Amino acid sequence: MKRQAALTTLSSLLLGAAISLASLPALAQTKTLRMVAHADVKILDPTFTTAYITRNFGYMVYDMPFGLDAKSVPRPQMVEKYSTSKDGKLWTFTLRPGLKFSDGSAVTAADAVASMQRWTTRDSIGRAMTAVAAPEWKALDARTFTLTLKEPFGMVLEGMSKPSAFPPVIMPERLAKLPTTAPLTEVLGSGPFMFKRDEWVPGNKVVFVRNPHYVARTDPPSALAGSKKPAFDRVEWLYLPDSNSAVAALKKGEVDYIEQVPPDYITPLRSDPNIKIGAAGSWQGFLVMNQLHPPFNNPKVRQAVLKAVSQDRFTAAMGYPLDMRVTYCPTYFICGGPNDTAAGAEPYRVADVAKAKQMLADAGYKGEKVVLLVPSDVSYLNAEALMAAQTLRSMGMNVDAQTMDWASISGRRSKREAPEAGGWSMYVTVAGEFDVNSPITNAYLSAACGNGLPGWVCDKQLDELRSAWIKETVPAKRKALLDAFQSRAYEAVPYINAGQYSPAFAARKELKGVDKLWGGLPLLWLLDK
Repeated sequence: MKRQAALTTLSSLLLGAAISLASLPALAQTKTLRMVAHADVKILDPTFTTAYITRNFGYMVYDMPFGLDAKSVPRPQMVEKYSTSKDGKLWTFTLRPGLKFSDGSAVTAADAVASMQRWTTRDSIGRAMTAVAAPEWKALDARTFTLTLKEPFGMVLEGMSKPSAFPPVIMPERLAKLPTTAPLTEVLGSGPFMFKRDEWVPGNKVVFVRNPHYVARTDPPSALAGSKKPAFDRVEWLYLPDSNSAVAALKKGEVDYIEQVPPDYITPLRSDPNIKIGAAGSWQGFLVMNQLHPPFNNPKVRQAVLKAVSQDRFTAAMGYPLDMRVTYCPTYFICGGPNDTAAGAEPYRVADVAKAKQMLADAGYKGEKVVLLVPSDVSYLNAEALMAAQTLRSMGMNVDAQTMDWASISGRRSKREAPEAGGWSMYVTVAGEFDVNSPITNAYLSAACGNGLPGWVCDKQLDELRSAWIKETVPAKRKALLDAFQSRAYEAVPYINAGQYSPAFAARKELKGVDKLWGGLPLLWLLDK
């Protein structure tokens, strides 16, 4: 009996092994990429929030009419061809044939029109287009649609290829026409991947699988342009807020890619032969001042602080190694970007605390308390805020540094009350290059008088120069207006550039294509292994 039982057990084990072996080919056919995302996905609608994690979600499942290539040039993406009238007031677009959403339904011009109308009401370029040119989008047939403008608008293609902060994704007409007061919960796009809602674990994991109905372009991939045909059948985004756990998983090969590595892990990971470290785009630190109340309602005080700020000290304090930070960047936009300019920067090129003290005294500063909001739970923002406190105190300012988590700061900064009544004077933040690099995409440079942006920037000269820049279509004249805009920004100081740096991604050495990543965006269709 014992022998029979043993044989039965052995047979069971062999059968189980056979089943496991038989299933291996099927498992091997599912090529999976595992990425540690920089944040948890809470909102699935990239037309509702400017959160970068939702924007990245949009890249996976949606496509856009145009896409920026690796040289930041708008190229047709869902659009096959386009034309514009001599006066620049009529644009005609034709979609590529055969485009489909992930449920197999056809993408039509009506879908594109409704999506562009939705985008126009949400995005800074879209709203500027509305103010300047009163756009009218219209479907002519199943694949052709038009844009009619009352006045020429110099950023039509830039808007239709905008990569960040409300990218113009194309969705079905019935979804695009829903109110923008709440985020869309249904996800249906024509991009390279499909969202697997049944495997979504909020706070832990988001899963995508290859979209069987995706129609790729035939031209080579280049950033957000060209073919987006993925090499992977399945992509898993993992949310691992503990940096030690994320790095350990990467070293063990349990994940392939970490989207953003905390600064203090960059140098140690560089010594690991199995790991590749790369720059994840260009970012800028912001010192945002409340311009409703003293002392920062006085532009002379803001100029004094600007004179004391050493960008290199700020980015070094945030933990970025020397080769991943810019020692000094004179532009309010992005150094090395399309709008790079040094106009107006010369008086502030060299930080000088003694000069800043004199400027502060000349401005009439009377020792008013400066309530500085210090985030406790984001290491690089904490370092940026502490450096701000040190800089302000070195000038002789009366600093009250109040520490709280970032979520609390996000709520506190919306208060318009005076600092002594529960408001605030300064907070710090950062922004990626696509949300910095023009007078209309940069939140604080695009903030016209009457805006609701925390800090409540208002400068009528900036508003006039911005409007003129938006309307101008002649490149040389646009450049002159851009320089004039920045020169005025150095006088009005809508915020202070705390320095330019590059975050880092980390990838397993066997992951291919990381050299093609662009702008710090996780364009996962560019990767293979």
